[in-house]
Amino acid sequence: MSVRVQPEPFDAGAELNAFAARASGAGAVVTFTGLVRDISGGLAHMEIEHYPGMTERAISSIVAEATERFGLDAALVIHRHGRLAPAEPIMMVATAARHRGSAFEAAVFLMDYLKSRAPFWKKEVTADGAEWVAARDEDEAALSRW
Repeated sequence: MSVRVQPEPFDAGAELNAFAARASGAGAVVTFTGLVRDISGGLAHMEIEHYPGMTERAISSIVAEATERFGLDAALVIHRHGRLAPAEPIMMVATAARHRGSAFEAAVFLMDYLKSRAPFWKKEVTADGAEWVAARDEDEAALSRW
């Protein structure tokens, strides 16, 4: 299990290759990489804040729950903070399990948690100013299935 909260960009391909090499006994590896979206068409950048220590503990706790619940052989969560431009990778989830169903379910579980409960605060900055990103009903509904 690995959790990293970092300002630096990451190479999703290199991360996947390293993760798969460490999970050599698994029958399935599932990954998801989230990108900064420019929904309005005018996003200059996004600023992501967190509380160091608290954020890592919260994510580590949910990764441990996913590992037990879905029988994972390995799990990786990378989430960035700081200033991010549109289309930059913001986060990555990787899961490894004996069977693909468990790997897929665990990845979706982790992504739903990260989207709605992980302690990050996001602000979108445009030419017109800055606005904090509010929680979305769809994200809450997705988490409720677990």
